[in-house]
Amino acid sequence: MKIACKNFVGAAVMVALLGAAYTASASAAEMSHHGAMSSDLRTGLNSLFREHVFLAAAATGAALAGRDGEFKAAAGALDANSIDIAKAIGAVYGAGAEQAFLPLWRKHIGFVVDYTVGVATKDDAKKNKAVSDLVQYTQDFGAFLASANPNLPKDVVANLVKDHVLTLKDVIDAQATGDMNKTFMAIRSAAGHMGMIADPLAAAIVKQFPERFANR
Repeated sequence: MKIACKNFVGAAVMVALLGAAYTASASAAEMSHHGAMSSDLRTGLNSLFREHVFLAAAATGAALAGRDGEFKAAAGALDANSIDIAKAIGAVYGAGAEQAFLPLWRKHIGFVVDYTVGVATKDDAKKNKAVSDLVQYTQDFGAFLASANPNLPKDVVANLVKDHVLTLKDVIDAQATGDMNKTFMAIRSAAGHMGMIADPLAAAIVKQFPERFANR
């Protein structure tokens, strides 16, 4: 999966660089290549976002079970995934967007950690604050993407991200019960939902930069 993510980042950089060079006289082979790039974009985003869920679940599961070494390793891998996602955004929108995206994306992971601590310590106030922070975060994230791409309405993005944080919350709640069947079904549901974010994001990028993609 990590190889696929790195390949996507490289493909996204190529998209950004080749877009300006594409002309109406491009050969059929070149057009096919650009069409493949749009597929790579969609596939790559799905891989990155689903990896985010799997690594987040690994980290929260280890934290709840008190496996500190495992938690630190999973958290490190999760942050590497965050950096890859930010690089993918930067490959399309530039270094400034990448630098702005990374701390914003990391912010919701911090709130997830807060919720996990609340669950582990049975602190309802901490849990409720973390959920409130996550819900507010969806508005901030929606505003960020809407400012970058007019094809991504803030409220639509916010609702999709809200579903993401709530399905991740379901994973943590299931992990806390110790019910492995419930836990893995929740992880599967949370990972599957990420396509509802990745697919519209990829489509919006292609629509925003049609000159970079052909034969979508």
